Amino acid sequence: MTYQNSIEQFRKTIASNGASWNAIDAESAARMAVQNRFPTGLDIAKYTAKIMRQDMEAYDNDPANYTQSLGTWHGFIAQQKLISIKKHFGSTKRRYLYLSGWMVAALRSEFGPLPDQSMHEKTSVPALIEELYTFLKQADARELGGMFRDLDAARERGDEVEAKRIEQAVDNYETHVVPIIADIDAGFGNAEATYLLAKKMIEAGACALQIENQVSDEKQCGHQDGKVTVPHEDFLQKIRAIRYAFLEMGVEDGIIVARTDSLGAGLTKQIAYSTEPGDLGDQYNAFLDCDEVDPANITNGQVFISRDGKLLAPKRLPSNLYQFRAGTGEDRCVLDCITALQNGADLLWIETEKPHVEQIAGMVDRVREVIPNAKLVYNNSPSFNWTLNFRQQVYDAWAEAGKDVSGFDRAKLMSVDYDNTELAAEADEKIRTFQADAAKRAGIFHHLITLPTYHTAALSTDNLAREYFGEQAMLGYVKNVQRQEIRQGIACVKHQNMAGSDIGDDHKEYFAGEAALKAGGKDNTMNQFAAA
Repeated sequence: MTYQNSIEQFRKTIASNGASWNAIDAESAARMAVQNRFPTGLDIAKYTAKIMRQDMEAYDNDPANYTQSLGTWHGFIAQQKLISIKKHFGSTKRRYLYLSGWMVAALRSEFGPLPDQSMHEKTSVPALIEELYTFLKQADARELGGMFRDLDAARERGDEVEAKRIEQAVDNYETHVVPIIADIDAGFGNAEATYLLAKKMIEAGACALQIENQVSDEKQCGHQDGKVTVPHEDFLQKIRAIRYAFLEMGVEDGIIVARTDSLGAGLTKQIAYSTEPGDLGDQYNAFLDCDEVDPANITNGQVFISRDGKLLAPKRLPSNLYQFRAGTGEDRCVLDCITALQNGADLLWIETEKPHVEQIAGMVDRVREVIPNAKLVYNNSPSFNWTLNFRQQVYDAWAEAGKDVSGFDRAKLMSVDYDNTELAAEADEKIRTFQADAAKRAGIFHHLITLPTYHTAALSTDNLAREYFGEQAMLGYVKNVQRQEIRQGIACVKHQNMAGSDIGDDHKEYFAGEAALKAGGKDNTMNQFAAA
C-alpha cells in the first residue's frame, strides 16, 4: 500500500466513526503506521524467513552471494550496526544479525557473567530477540520521521517535485529489520522444552534457529573441552520439535540450523538404541572406544554391547560418560550433517577448532555426495587466533613448496616482529578473502562472528579509559569519540534524536496540536550538531 493510499484509507475510517474522531488526522495516523511496519514479532519472522529463503536460493545459483552477520547482545548495538550498513552500503541485502547464546550468558543473565554452558535463563533469549527488533523498528521510525519532516518542509516552500520524490522514497523505504539467526543452545532440556522455547523465540521474531547436538545439561562452548554429544535420534527429535513450532506459529518457511560439535567432542552420555546392524544407532555406537570382553575378567558395573558377533565393553569414565575412538571426529561430523539434513534441517553448522578452508571443504564434499545442495553457517570465531593460524598456514605452504622459511619461528609467528613481512601480508590477504573463498569452496552460505561487539566494547572502553583518566582528560573523549562521530557521520552523535526525542515530539503534535510541549526547540543543545 502506498503512502497516499494509506492516508486515504485512514480518512475513510475516521469519517465512518463520526464527529468524535474529527480531531484524528489521517496523514498522522498513516505516518505512524508506516513507521511501525511490523506490529508483531510473527510479522517479522514471516517477512525475514522469506528473505533468508531467497538468499539461500541466490547462493545456490552463485556462491558469491553468501551472507554475513555480526553477533550482538543489545538492541542499541544491533540498531547501530544496521544504521551503519545502510549508511555505508545503501542496502541491508544479505546482511543479518546473529544472537549468540555465549553473549547472552556472559552479558544478559541475572546471575551475572556466566560461561557458555546453558546456565542462563532461557527466557532471556526470546526477550533479547524482541529487544533487538524493538531497536531496529525504532531505527525505521527515526529515519522515516526525518523523511516526513523533509516532506512537510518541501510542501511549505511549495516544492511539489521534491514532495513527490520524498513520497516515492517512503513507498520504497528499505527497513532496518533483517533476519536474525538465534542460538537455542542444545534446547534447554528435552524435545518438549525445545519446542516451547522455540515458539517463544519465533513469536519474538526469529526466523532461523540454531541448535547443537550436545547434551543439554552438559553443554559446553563449542571451542572448549569436555563436550558431550547425544545419539542422532535424540537430536532429530529436537529438530522435529522446532519444525512443529514453526508450523504452529504460521512460519512455514522458518529455517533450522543444525550444528554439530562432534569434531571436538570426544564423549557421549548414552549408548544409542539399535535394533539391527547398520541402523543409525548402530552407526553412532560404532564410533565408541571399546575393548573386547574377556568373560574371565568382567568387572563390576561394566556395560556391554554386541557388534559383529563380539561382546564389547565401551570405555566408561568415572563421570559415567563414554568416550569415542580418537580420530573419528570428522566421520561423526559428516554423519551428523547428512542425518540432520535428511530429517528436516535446512542449514548446517560445523564447529571447528581453526579457520581452514580445506578442512571444512573436506567434510562438506562428503556431505554433498549425498545431499548436493548442502549449505553451512560458519562461525568466524574470535576464539581462533586468526593471525597466528593464517601465518602458520602460509608458513606450511611455503615450506611444502620449498620456499625458505628459516627466518621465521612457526610457534612465534604472532610476534609483532613479523608484522611487516611478506608472510604476514600473504596471511592477511588470506584472512581478507577467507569468507569469499570458503563460500565458493566449502559451501558456506552464511558467515558470522559470534562475539565481535563483546570485544569491540572492551577495546573501545579501554582506549577511552586510558585517555580520559590520563593526561588527555576531556580531550581524550572529545578528540577520540565525539569529534570522530562528527567527522564520520555517526548518527548517535545526536543522542537525543537517536533515543527517540524527535519521534516523541511528532507524537506530541499529533496528540495535542498547538498545545504540544516539544523538546526540540531552540534551547535544545542538540542543535549544536545541526551541521554534523
